[in-house]
Amino acid sequence: MKFLFAAVMLASAVVGFSEAARAAGGCGPGWYRGAYGHCRPMRGPVVVARPPVVVAPPVVVAPRPRVCPYGFRWYAGRCRPL
Repeated sequence: MKFLFAAVMLASAVVGFSEAARAAGGCGPGWYRGAYGHCRPMRGPVVVARPPVVVAPPVVVAPRPRVCPYGFRWYAGRCRPL
């Protein structure tokens, strides 16, 4: 019974690998064999294109300049008289 199970597993593995190689023609996905045996790309999109990623520019928040009343100036972190 073990021998039969191992034979079935081996046969299914061989069939599985041979189908994949035959489907790709030995060139890989998106390629086919040409008339002289060279690998040629298939026309058209092979991979489904993803939508573009839109990146918003960074928002720069600048602090509002301190406005001191007339006769004062900004010095050492606060408005001081001239």
